[in-house]
Amino acid sequence: MLFRQALSVLFRQALSVLFRQALSVLFRQALSVLSGTLPPTGVIGRGSRGGILSMGVLRVALCAATAALAFGSSSCALDPGAPGPAPGSPSRAAVDDLLSRVEVVPARPDVPGYERGCRAGQACVFGPSWSDDHSGRGGHDGCDTRNNVLSVDLTDVVFRQGTHDCVVVSGTLADPYSGQRIDFTKQDANAVQIDHVYPLAAAWDLGAAAWSPELRRDFANDITYNLLAVDGPENQAKSDSTPSQWLPPEPASHCFYVGKYLSVAVRYGLPITAADRDTIETIAARCP
Repeated sequence: MLFRQALSVLFRQALSVLFRQALSVLFRQALSVLSGTLPPTGVIGRGSRGGILSMGVLRVALCAATAALAFGSSSCALDPGAPGPAPGSPSRAAVDDLLSRVEVVPARPDVPGYERGCRAGQACVFGPSWSDDHSGRGGHDGCDTRNNVLSVDLTDVVFRQGTHDCVVVSGTLADPYSGQRIDFTKQDANAVQIDHVYPLAAAWDLGAAAWSPELRRDFANDITYNLLAVDGPENQAKSDSTPSQWLPPEPASHCFYVGKYLSVAVRYGLPITAADRDTIETIAARCP
């Protein structure tokens, strides 16, 4: 009895310290927003290369820390009342299998030389944006990669006349990150953007800097594995973040997202960081 009481006291004290620290970070972030040094985007903390830690990642971290303190394990339900994983999400066994096949590195290095731009004097390390000149699906079909992705991921697609079903002028997106329905029109093209699930800058830092230009171009235009049409603001919030720094705002989409991320890593022999592995393992506990 005395032992259980002592353990209970220690646990409550540990949780108190944990949440005070989290509240302190939230408070500092709020001050930054109010002072204008950071946009009020609903994010907290900073990752590598200026990336920002999403509130989803904070929830995962707090949940894992709490479970580890209580039970000696980082597995936990992020929100007991949250809906189950979105349709098409991989099973826990599938995520575990992918994790077993990917290399884990301690941290993401900062490899010099990354430059996405292709104007005069720029390195253009992944080739021109949305180039049709690649060997993957949709390559050399006379249509750019962005429109290829839109035509696949949107429903009720309308093409511009005279473009041989290439240029998408309107359609509807079931956003895989927020779960929201988004009406796309060419006039408001930024409302729907194309996300590299495994970001180009992260790939550069974690191995792509040593690839051939042809492989980097294929990676940047991989419709099958690495590209998704998503909500524009969420794509901007994600930036070049990896799973330990950003997660979709809709918890039901977490399994889908980490499954896609790991699939890209395995296909291209790219590693994940230890922090990403820890985040993915916590999410995997909720996968079907």
